[in-house]
Amino acid sequence: MESIRLIKPSLKPIQTKSKLAMEAAEDEPLSPSARLFHEPNFNVHVLSIMGSKSRINPQVIKEQLVHTFVKHPRFSSLQVVDEKNNGEMKWVRTKVDVEKHVVVPQVDEQNLQESPDKFVENYIHNLSKTTLDKSKPLWDLHLLNVKTSDAEAVAILRIHHSLGDGTSFMSLLLACTRQIADPDKLPTIPGNKKRPIDSLDQYSTSKGLWPYVTKVWSFMRLFWNTIVDVLMFMATTVFLKDTNTPIKGRPGSEFNPRRIAHRTISLDDLKLVKNTLNMTINDVALGVTQAGLSVYLNKRYGGDKKDKGATEKNNNLPKNIRLRSTLLINLRPRTGIQALADMMAKDTETKWGNCVGFVLLPFKIALRDDPLDYIRQVKATIDRKKKNSLEAICTFSISKLALKLFGIKTSSSISHRILTNTTLCFSNLVGPQEEIGFYGHPMAYLAPSSYGQPHALMINFQSYINKMTIVLSVDESVIPDPYQLLDDFEQSLKLIKDAVVERGLCLE
Repeated sequence: MESIRLIKPSLKPIQTKSKLAMEAAEDEPLSPSARLFHEPNFNVHVLSIMGSKSRINPQVIKEQLVHTFVKHPRFSSLQVVDEKNNGEMKWVRTKVDVEKHVVVPQVDEQNLQESPDKFVENYIHNLSKTTLDKSKPLWDLHLLNVKTSDAEAVAILRIHHSLGDGTSFMSLLLACTRQIADPDKLPTIPGNKKRPIDSLDQYSTSKGLWPYVTKVWSFMRLFWNTIVDVLMFMATTVFLKDTNTPIKGRPGSEFNPRRIAHRTISLDDLKLVKNTLNMTINDVALGVTQAGLSVYLNKRYGGDKKDKGATEKNNNLPKNIRLRSTLLINLRPRTGIQALADMMAKDTETKWGNCVGFVLLPFKIALRDDPLDYIRQVKATIDRKKKNSLEAICTFSISKLALKLFGIKTSSSISHRILTNTTLCFSNLVGPQEEIGFYGHPMAYLAPSSYGQPHALMINFQSYINKMTIVLSVDESVIPDPYQLLDDFEQSLKLIKDAVVERGLCLE
């Protein structure tokens, strides 16, 4: 199509390993983490939903996939059961027929029985009822040339979680894109800024006994918080459950299809709050989530009352609600998009895979008079969890140890109990700072999600240029109105931003 700017020269193939190294690793066994995702209660599929500003040319996509995406060994290998080795699974390279992985349904938009947005949403909902065919590499790409309210077309990349973690998938996806303004350049994403020198650092440069006291105190606090968090983790595995709120998943929720809804908000609004209160985007996103969940649950608890308008103003929330999220923490260092591209270019054995720990993050569900209290409270919690505790590293290590000592079945059962005893899963991914094209197709938004997890609610925040997309993956039997929840998130951000502006806190 003339409206699509083709990439010239073509994207360079993703280099993975030398031919000799690839032949040596051809029968490489699946890692224990990868095997875990083949258990019936952990059959998780990751989705990357991409809105395009132009209609998608399937032929261009297929031609470019051959030279980039399928060059990665994980996406050109079968997962085969090795009967000679106690039924263990191994990677076996195979020739990829792109035609079998790219699905292009013929859609007559004029004869749609529903709105285009609803059609795409229902398509993804029906997709979540299926699993990937194990007779070929576990990924596929669906191209829908349907004009929605926020895109001219939609692409849905589906990948089995056994192939790697979300950060790995995002790195691969971004390595297949280029900047629209300069088709020869990879996208750029914000790097991790160094933490400003705080009071403890200042004391460490002073003379005398005080620097040693502060270091000992910091170590003791880190040690104590880690012990407490690990004990809470173990208690959650055995008996400690979240309150049965209206958004908590029921037994067997992982087998139910998912309704995936998204809402794009202004990233500048989040940055205004972040800069004013000296926080991170992740702090603000979690604060907005806590506020939105509180408002939504208040409505659900008051749903049986006659005057629903009055119940929204009244406090219908039970006291002492225990509601926790598994917060995904990437344990792989990230310094920018080039580092993510290098992850796939070389040494994929050590740099590709499932390398994610998680922390159990409690949300304090309550209606607050001051909207900023939602963010202040969650910031204090996440600072303790991420800066003054080794919970993420410990949970990752415990999971690996359980796999080695007790095997896949027991480890799967332990991990499943952790998730079913908590309420939701949350993640926040940083996206490109400039507009990018997926094989020459300008992207309108990125919306990552998944299905197959025990939680009835999964929340993903994904930034892209000056936008932030909130993506919900919900079990409709538990959360029948995901757009109401998105409304509550959006309204909560507005109230928080307005509170900052009205008090004259915002910086000039």
